[in-house]
Amino acid sequence: MISFSKISKQYGKQILFVDASFQLNPGEKCGLVGPNGSGKTTLFRMIVGEESVDDGDVSVPKKLTIGYFRQDIEEMAGRSVVDEAIAGSGRLGDLHHELNDLQNAMSDPARAGDMDAILARFGEVQEEYDHLGGYALESQAREVLHGLGFDDERIDGDVGALSGGWKMRVAMARVLLGRPDVLLMDEPTNHLDIESIVWLENFLKTVPAALLMTSHDRDFMNRIVTKIAEIDDGEITSYSGNYDFYERERGLREANREAAFARQQAMFAKEQRFIERFKTHAAKAAQVQSRVKALDKIEKIELPKRREVVTFDFRQPPRSGDDVAALKGLRKAYGSRVIYDNFSLTIARGERWCVMGRNGAGKTTLLRMLAGALEPDAGEVKLGASLKMGYFAQQSLQLLHPDLTIWEQMQNDFPGETVGALRSLLGAFQFSGDDVEKKIRALSGGERSRLVIARMLLYPPNFLVLDEPTNHLDLATKDMLIEALRKFEGTMIFVSHDRAFLRGLSNRVLELGGESGTDAQPFIYPGSYVEYVARTGHEAPGVHT
Repeated sequence: MISFSKISKQYGKQILFVDASFQLNPGEKCGLVGPNGSGKTTLFRMIVGEESVDDGDVSVPKKLTIGYFRQDIEEMAGRSVVDEAIAGSGRLGDLHHELNDLQNAMSDPARAGDMDAILARFGEVQEEYDHLGGYALESQAREVLHGLGFDDERIDGDVGALSGGWKMRVAMARVLLGRPDVLLMDEPTNHLDIESIVWLENFLKTVPAALLMTSHDRDFMNRIVTKIAEIDDGEITSYSGNYDFYERERGLREANREAAFARQQAMFAKEQRFIERFKTHAAKAAQVQSRVKALDKIEKIELPKRREVVTFDFRQPPRSGDDVAALKGLRKAYGSRVIYDNFSLTIARGERWCVMGRNGAGKTTLLRMLAGALEPDAGEVKLGASLKMGYFAQQSLQLLHPDLTIWEQMQNDFPGETVGALRSLLGAFQFSGDDVEKKIRALSGGERSRLVIARMLLYPPNFLVLDEPTNHLDLATKDMLIEALRKFEGTMIFVSHDRAFLRGLSNRVLELGGESGTDAQPFIYPGSYVEYVARTGHEAPGVHT
């Protein structure tokens, strides 16, 4: 279907691909992995013709339809959400809007002279639209938008009024509705909550399209892909299996290559000793020359490049009192919409609460009230003794100074800390070498998130309130953060759509909207997320798999 044959690509001194080959077959579900900057996005852009190779061939059949979901979206305004989703969904979307335009033209008195041509064109468009199943398009659009978290009010509302994250969901709906032969998806879970992620998993598993995607969500990748393509050091290496299989197989290949390297080095050393010992002996001259030539012909095995994951020994927080927080009789409403009504919750020292709930259930509202960033309409939030709170939300990124470099920001924040400690901390969050000289204003959203969490955890608070802390974090950083927080002796309450984070850290579950996903009263489960899934039979409120 799509093939790359011995491609090479270079930007200045940065070499992305050297004689790399790869093939995506019809219906194949493939995960694309590799370090930041290795060329994953460039590979996508080559497939859609936005980039060319320096050498080699990229083969994409002309009649192949491709849907490309990317992280940058164009301006959206002037349409309802459902119309915007339909508009960009490929040929069917074009026909849908042409039919609307033709219907308007037929009722326009000023176009009476063109009526024969308009009617003829309307008949052609209608026939093709019907043949392609277009009359089911709006209901399909609504189904996809519901799956991605939109309620009916938003679906019929102005797309221009949406935030950037919700516009990303509209962009994804357009790609999914287009029913392309190939789906290219760059980090599709970044702006989705767990309910939408579970829905998208099921959708992508069942569509006949071939899929090539990047994702920092291990569970998402594991459940969908049957092949991994790894870009590293200019090469593309394929593995037949999901992400967990890839990790095991990659480790096995590395171990085998290290063993082969050691054996070859031992052989070289033995041959070199023979050559050194007998190079002045005339009787052995022919043997020496023969061995020198043989060594020159042997292809040298290179040690595999190991991806260094820096660990950081986080300090333990000061001990808090046994009663960390008490929420009593909370009420919170936005206009006529009541989020909380007489809600009470007690958080004790050492508890790790994960907060679940559909969009609009009040997850972020609860964390903001706990952190003092939002006042309840009634009731009280009482914090315990000796409490030091650390609150992470997307607004936390505004605490960074845009004109400083990463290193200057850390030195400003922690003037008495050693250079070694600061560098170890930054390294654990994937800032090493020249990265620390980047200006804050030039950082991506993910890089800013990593920096804010790093600053928070150098001197850890004893009560962590975390709203989507894993957004934009790569798998290596997520794994490091989970391991660090497992050893954290304080108290936590968090919202996350990352199931590895939920499984690894929670020992209490608060499901907003009730156990069924529709009840008004929250459901408190006195166990871990793993036990909650076993008890309820679903990974997210109301979403059964």
